[in-house]
Amino acid sequence: MYLGKFLIIAGISLLFLGFIIYLFEDHLSWFGNLPLDFSFKSKSTQIYAPFGSMIILSMIVSIIINFFLKFLDK
Repeated sequence: MYLGKFLIIAGISLLFLGFIIYLFEDHLSWFGNLPLDFSFKSKSTQIYAPFGSMIILSMIVSIIINFFLKFLDK
């Protein structure tokens, strides 16, 4: 039962997040262009490693998950 609640809340959260990203796509153009986002381009190869963006995203997701876990424990 606990896993079911978590999956439902996670799904609704992802749906809400997707809607927010869709609405504010123009204002989020900085995401993916942070200082630790490495990009290498040559004639036949293109490599993109978004380390800075993934660090920010990881912190945000960790905060959201911790909030929901504390909310569900009560």
